[in-house]
Amino acid sequence: MSNKTFIPAFQCSVGDWKYYICMMKYGEVARQVNFAFELGANEELGQLIQRGISSRTKGITEYLVKSEHRFLGSMVVAAWGGEPEYTRLSMDDPDGILNGLDREFGVLTFDGTQQYFALDGQHRLKAIKDAIKQKPEIGKEDICVLLVTHYDNDEGRLRTRRLFTNINRNAKQTGAAENIALDEDDAFAVLTRRVVEEHPFLKEDGRVRVILSQGAEGELKLASGSVPKTEARALTTFTVLYDVIKSLSWDQPTVLHDRTRRPSDVILEAAYELVSARIDELLVACGDVKSKLEACSSARELRAPKDAEGTGHPFMRPVIQKAIARVSANLMVQKVLSWDELLKRLSKLPWQLSEAPWLAVFSPDAGKMLTGKENTVLLEQLLKVHLAPPSIQEIKRARKNFKDVRGSQYEVAESDLSVLVVKEAGSHVTSGEDT
Repeated sequence: MSNKTFIPAFQCSVGDWKYYICMMKYGEVARQVNFAFELGANEELGQLIQRGISSRTKGITEYLVKSEHRFLGSMVVAAWGGEPEYTRLSMDDPDGILNGLDREFGVLTFDGTQQYFALDGQHRLKAIKDAIKQKPEIGKEDICVLLVTHYDNDEGRLRTRRLFTNINRNAKQTGAAENIALDEDDAFAVLTRRVVEEHPFLKEDGRVRVILSQGAEGELKLASGSVPKTEARALTTFTVLYDVIKSLSWDQPTVLHDRTRRPSDVILEAAYELVSARIDELLVACGDVKSKLEACSSARELRAPKDAEGTGHPFMRPVIQKAIARVSANLMVQKVLSWDELLKRLSKLPWQLSEAPWLAVFSPDAGKMLTGKENTVLLEQLLKVHLAPPSIQEIKRARKNFKDVRGSQYEVAESDLSVLVVKEAGSHVTSGEDT
């Protein structure tokens, strides 16, 4: 903002928020209020403070330009840069008629250090910006703005993200990736963001895919459960990382699993250290994927080599990442293996996509991944019998299910898997491979 701006306003309060009811011109809103907000160290993650601009914007724009009855509801806007100067005003009222009616009425003064960004009403904001380009005179019209102050520090970002989440949860439902990016009470969302921003490897630009693409109108298509095989940097996606972190927290305090109550900073710090260490260990045990990815000029070379997709690295596939995390957590909860034993057995799996057990979700003949639910269930069943089968019968069942789902005999013999059968919780049959 240039120079000082004076805005008439009522000062209000609700919960632990102080806010202002303001009147602003459409033109001023179009100039001053932005969509983008730098949420943290990760550039893509920062974009998720806004839910994107959908095709519905065009209809609102047309309504503003063509209808003489045009009217838009209030917008919730945050002022980045801190508390504006607020001056209370009183009205001359010698007869006492207005007694109490001028309560908290005044003027906000912005000195040019603040910036605005929309917490709610981003579709209306985009429509206003577009409508003024077509019909500049509507820039003189008024809109009600609910203004909250945002402080660019840890506490301020936490409060603003929580407000954004609460507003949009009570309006248009936010998606999984958006909730992970913004939720301040879901411990696993908090941990996921911290891993993306602070983990030595995963904080590298593009290692965790957050946004898949951005449309011409500003709408964001968020990465979900898969990474395009031609993607040059990513190991995984934001939502998959959330699932993996949740699985790797099998032995953490139950308060972490209460999405409505934020754990203490002490608990979150301990959980982050533990989860980060387990991620590091998995990145080594699972075919040393970290070192191999760092050595490649493009992640495509490791994920799906051209004309040789079957030689790709299984752990570059999010469906396999989630399956390994879930099965590992299950085995840990059952206490059939120690964590170190599990890592050792994971490291001995064949880390090539065209090998068992990955054939549950990959077709060498078609050269593509198999995305059916039955394939995912089969993969987890096969992983369990490759890592710690509970019985010979379970091995037989898994091999039979492979034939039922994939239409061919499983290439790993029953005898090769039987040496890993767990005798009882906490102990297992050792083989030459375990020593």
